[in-house]
Amino acid sequence: MATKIFINLAVSDLNKSVAFFTRLGFSFNPKFTDENATCMIVNEEAFVMLLVKPFFQSFTHKTLVDAHQSTEVLTALSQESRAEVDTFLEKALAAGATENRPADDLGFMYSRSFSDLDGHIWEIHWMDPREAQ
Repeated sequence: MATKIFINLAVSDLNKSVAFFTRLGFSFNPKFTDENATCMIVNEEAFVMLLVKPFFQSFTHKTLVDAHQSTEVLTALSQESRAEVDTFLEKALAAGATENRPADDLGFMYSRSFSDLDGHIWEIHWMDPREAQ
């Protein structure tokens, strides 16, 4: 059985976050969705739990960071081509994201980066499959 990954992110406004990520092409599992949380489906093995801040706080005794001020994680998603990296970033910007830095082109790897509505950083990248082997 493959290991699944569930990334948990605190969000200020669940409805706005769902609308944002829907515009990027993601869907959500209604079985794990209520007023406190939703399960965003990345693929069959990867999911992002978007949790409103008070609910997220119930899982930890630590102080939540303001992701607009501090970085708690960099979440990276791969794409099939450079063009798909650019398309994904353009969708994110059109949905309200902010670009973090200029494109990083290493020849064999290409990446772009944006912050979502809550300041969480997403790295979108492509790597030449010949180089990955």
